[in-house]
Amino acid sequence: MKIGILECGRPPAEMSAHTGHYPDMFMRLLDGRGFTFDTWYVEGMELPVRPQDADGWLITGSRHGVYEDHAFLPPLEHLIRDAFAADVPVVGICFGHQVMAQALGGKVEKFDGGWAVGAQDYMFDTGPVRLNAWHQDQVVTPPATAQTIASNDFCAHAALLYPGKGFSVQAHPEYDDSVLQNLIRHRGPGVVPGALLQAAQAGLGHAESQGIAERIARFFKQHARVQT
Repeated sequence: MKIGILECGRPPAEMSAHTGHYPDMFMRLLDGRGFTFDTWYVEGMELPVRPQDADGWLITGSRHGVYEDHAFLPPLEHLIRDAFAADVPVVGICFGHQVMAQALGGKVEKFDGGWAVGAQDYMFDTGPVRLNAWHQDQVVTPPATAQTIASNDFCAHAALLYPGKGFSVQAHPEYDDSVLQNLIRHRGPGVVPGALLQAAQAGLGHAESQGIAERIARFFKQHARVQT
């Protein structure tokens, strides 16, 4: 089964030298689960011709806000709607979670409660899960077609399920400790409050991502048009 990774941003060069780009992180996360991968650099206006160009789509994170004016956003949102109409499954992570919600009628804002950085506890429909996070924006009003399946006190809509169509998560299951350490070092200073960066540093080693990785893989396989 071929997963098309829609790369919506890139980490700083000094970070990617150690961690790779976002598609590399997702390939590591989903390794061994029977997928092949192609990547489209959406931020650079490289977009698929049609939703059937992959058996499923995975939308990465980005430093951008979905409510900002960027040339790649309208065609990306159009692709999301087309994929839903064509029954090609879509998974979104962080920015991907947000842009899916916006494309389908939801609302995303910069949260006035600040940042979530590092290991965070969420209550999913299947039970508690601890995942690494790195965000200030969040979905404040989900689309009418979405079901909220995870939340915590900071993020009311931390994961959304679009039955048979899409699955999205605000946190970052693809961020292992090495990635988070590099974010703390290269992206956090001057952007994220120092106390939150210190807490994130202290929390390294406490996130667990394999359960969500398995759920992503299962969602793709259950809802793919082409089973392989």
